[in-house]
Amino acid sequence: MNSEVLEMKKRSLVPLYLILLSCIIPLVAAALLYYVPDLRPAGATNYGSFVIPQRMMPASARLPLSTLDGKPFDLNSLKGRWVLVSTDGGACPDSCATKLHYTRNAHASQGKNVERLVRVWFVTDNEAIPQKVLDAYKGTLMLRADPLALGAFLLGPDVLADAAALEQEMDKYLWIIDPLGNLIMYYPGQETDPVRFRNDIAKLLHVSVIG
Repeated sequence: MNSEVLEMKKRSLVPLYLILLSCIIPLVAAALLYYVPDLRPAGATNYGSFVIPQRMMPASARLPLSTLDGKPFDLNSLKGRWVLVSTDGGACPDSCATKLHYTRNAHASQGKNVERLVRVWFVTDNEAIPQKVLDAYKGTLMLRADPLALGAFLLGPDVLADAAALEQEMDKYLWIIDPLGNLIMYYPGQETDPVRFRNDIAKLLHVSVIG
């Protein structure tokens, strides 16, 4: 009799196990596709390019940052949110404003997910920022950064150049940092297709179980 009762209990748990598996498998599959690029199908529809290997946010000692009023800022304090990144000099020419415009609009278009994102502009010199830029891009976190330290993070430690060359190279791109602090994707700066950029971000937020 006891064996029959145990068998009945086992059978009664089978539907529960199946339900649990049906919930867990998509999460595991999404995590694998996210963290193991080689598993992604050849016809992947992402617009941006993946940073391979991903690079972690450096500690503040390796990437010292400051707000526009001179207060120190630790980039790691942004962990837990998706970060949209642009870089440029403080004078912010048209190409700079275009990138800020793209990140602002992509951020604002995410509806209920808007709070999962923050946008950062790394200012790579000590030039004063025009008031019209400050007014137009309120809500963008503007941080002054040393181009040599910033270049090691955004372009990789193997890219060796002087500060001016690194600034010029970084200004060509937009980046995304995930909520775990990984630099994961980059886009062709002012040449970015704003609609595809926005859609890429929407897809990341939709499939992500973090941030």
